[in-house]
Amino acid sequence: MQFRNSPARYGFISVTLHWLVAIVVYGMFALGLWMVTLSYYDGWYHQAPEIHKSIGILLMFGLVIRLLWRFISPPPPPLKSYSTATRIAAVVAHIVLYLLLFGIVFSGYLISTADGKPINVFGLFEIPATLADAGSQADLAGTIHLWLAWSVVVLSVLHGLAAFKHHFIDKDATLKRMLGKSSPDSGA
Repeated sequence: MQFRNSPARYGFISVTLHWLVAIVVYGMFALGLWMVTLSYYDGWYHQAPEIHKSIGILLMFGLVIRLLWRFISPPPPPLKSYSTATRIAAVVAHIVLYLLLFGIVFSGYLISTADGKPINVFGLFEIPATLADAGSQADLAGTIHLWLAWSVVVLSVLHGLAAFKHHFIDKDATLKRMLGKSSPDSGA
């Protein structure tokens, strides 16, 4: 598999970043839902949020890298078989997914730094608290974080279902291209 994207397929780096972000997002969603059920006396009560914050910061870096990579190695053009509506829906869905993901990491940052303390990322480095207003900031950012997380899950499930629709019903190369396989039906 090639490293860069080509007109016929996504390259190794795009494929890896796509699936890695997807796995991390779903893992973080599950971790977030689980950790809010913990009681104060549970051994994971303090550890789970620290893990969640650290992975969240790394996810933010991954998202920035992924977005930069889209400019360095642009994605393949839409398949010729796509209708105008499909092309527009795909662009809108990708933009909304990126906005939601960045919104999630930013709201998570606001929750985590509301008390004015930096985020310690696995003991390797710290991200300073730049905006801090403990009570209202944490509550509002927490509500936003939860709604954005659910929105990403719902939209990404629809994104996946659309890929399966393209693969099994339309029988086009959409899913194959995201797995790094070549597409004879490429081009704008």
